[in-house]
Amino acid sequence: MSSKAPALVSFTPLELRASLALAGVYGLRMLGLFLMLPVLALGIRDLPGGEDAGMAGLALGMYGLTQAMLQIPYGLASDRWGRRPIIMFGLLLFAGGSLLCALAPSVELLVLGRALQGGGAVSAAVSAYLADLTRDEVRTRAMAIVGASIGLSFALSLVLAPPLYGVVGLSGLFLLTAALALAATWTVWRMPNPAITREALLGEQRSWMSLLRDSQLQSLNLGVFVMMSIQTAMFVAIPIGLDHLGMGLSEHWKVYLPLLLLAFVAMAPFILWAERAGRNKPLFMASIAVLFGSMLMFWFIPAAEDHLWSWLSALWVFMLGFNLLEALLPSWVSRVAPPAQRGQALGIYNTSQSLGLFAGGLAGGLVAKNFGSEAIFLACAIVILLWALASARLKEVSTRHEAQAA
Repeated sequence: MSSKAPALVSFTPLELRASLALAGVYGLRMLGLFLMLPVLALGIRDLPGGEDAGMAGLALGMYGLTQAMLQIPYGLASDRWGRRPIIMFGLLLFAGGSLLCALAPSVELLVLGRALQGGGAVSAAVSAYLADLTRDEVRTRAMAIVGASIGLSFALSLVLAPPLYGVVGLSGLFLLTAALALAATWTVWRMPNPAITREALLGEQRSWMSLLRDSQLQSLNLGVFVMMSIQTAMFVAIPIGLDHLGMGLSEHWKVYLPLLLLAFVAMAPFILWAERAGRNKPLFMASIAVLFGSMLMFWFIPAAEDHLWSWLSALWVFMLGFNLLEALLPSWVSRVAPPAQRGQALGIYNTSQSLGLFAGGLAGGLVAKNFGSEAIFLACAIVILLWALASARLKEVSTRHEAQAA
């Protein structure tokens, strides 16, 4: 028996093009959304009714609510009618909602525009499209490219939003968001409509309850719920920590951007090893351990200027673990789900993701209010430990190439 490690499977030209193009679609759409986060609560005050803190919160959160409601319907529709037309429809709806927000004469219409933006809930369809266009052996790398585009969009939004808001105002930012969505639509229109999408309709079909009861998919859906809850809760605590380190809000991007880039560089060898060796579960469990370790570092290292580099190291470890998991989870779901129902399975997955964002923000705020922001790190550590125990039942998934060889 040879001990020689298997060769790393390279992207085909179509797979590389699809990965970069769909990463661009994700990135353009998310950049438009992220640009709103630092400035929306401030900019909305200029509208009639915008001084109402409740309406401001509704304007911020309405997008997430409609997106969570529509992820599964969009995924189902993409299974039935194809990925590309559903994604283009969602992006055009998102662009229309952005245009309504730009022209809204009142906060009530802006909330409606935000609801329409959330109506472009194409995340599941885009992930399924990428799965259709890539082989199992390269899919985690493809998902990592998409994850990198999302992370970079977030970091860029922190840099660009304040100065852009000063030049073009809130309406101008919404118009830019609409333009980014149209650019993403054009990108999708130029992409191939893969035959596998239509062929898959004739393949294995499982009932709703069968997908919901699948122990593998349950573990993965729980995983993304926990992961996004932790991310949102952490961004209640991290800005406070950076403030204690003597960094104003306008300087936070100087921390996020370089640490994010370093995390992407560091994760690449691990992703390549997992794909070459077909060992996703060991990397998955190790990534959870890295996330757990970062919580302990945050818990034991005070956010004080004399501990600046130690605290920033904890933040880098957190980003490394998070980005590894963000690449592994959707790739795993796409391989466990029947090809004919990838959109549906990823719709359930993305709904769990959206609910995790909501739950983490709520829980993080309550913990910080009652026990202090430092308690968020301990609470997250406990949740991560329970998640690791629950993930022990996950089974390694063979690639299609390995299954055929067997």
